[in-house]
Amino acid sequence: MDCRFSLLGVLVAVGCLADSPPISPSALDAPRPVAAADTVFLEEMTWMEVRDAVRGGKTTVLVPTGGIEQNGPYLATGKHDYIVRAITEAAARQLGNALVAPIVSFVPEGDIDPPSGHMKYPGTISVTEETYERLLTDLCASLRVHGFRNIVLLGDSSGNQQGMQAVAKRLTAKWADANVRVHFLAEYYNYAEVAHWLEQQGIQLKNEDVHDDFIVTAQLLAANPATVRMKQRLVAGQLRISGMTMSLDQAVEWGKKILAFRTERTVRAIRDALQR
Repeated sequence: MDCRFSLLGVLVAVGCLADSPPISPSALDAPRPVAAADTVFLEEMTWMEVRDAVRGGKTTVLVPTGGIEQNGPYLATGKHDYIVRAITEAAARQLGNALVAPIVSFVPEGDIDPPSGHMKYPGTISVTEETYERLLTDLCASLRVHGFRNIVLLGDSSGNQQGMQAVAKRLTAKWADANVRVHFLAEYYNYAEVAHWLEQQGIQLKNEDVHDDFIVTAQLLAANPATVRMKQRLVAGQLRISGMTMSLDQAVEWGKKILAFRTERTVRAIRDALQR
């Protein structure tokens, strides 16, 4: 028996489908037939949920940029994406009037051929600065068309910052008459502030000359522990990071604190930017 057809028969029999006439994709003002999902991520929402959220006042959208790059011997190449996803979700929920666009994973990571920078390491994916800025420009233009009035660009990697700043400046000037602003949130990527805050908490960090440190590892342990290879590191006796050794539970708790600290700073910076 084909399970798909038997399930369909059950749904029709109990009225799950019979009472819900199909909605035409062209019926832009048709009422949403079901309750909205509890998410702030655009890619997890239906078009009707996005439409109704914007009409309901959620006209701010966060545009996170991450990256696919080498991150030392222990961290997954998508490190930046996992961290920025955790912080932007928390920030959008705290703001109350914001959604989050899909993460821009393809960012400048070095020359492709011949390879330079992170591109020397397998798994890294890079684009040119021109491609990156064009991608951001088209992404912001799409969001403007759908009713977003404050578009906030923030990135979890140093190589992302210049392009976001340039795009924000150009588009804000271009769309001034339409009352649409694109904000570059430099405050998001302020790891020096995080390190200083940790020092005040008694955490002394040591540079071990690898593309990994306690701040990043702790955040990943809280956001997506599988990306840290913690079990493998324990077996290999490679748990030490930034000159410190601590229990897994302690590291996870610090990761949660760091994410909360960065989220609070991000929310404050966004609110300040929207008021200027």
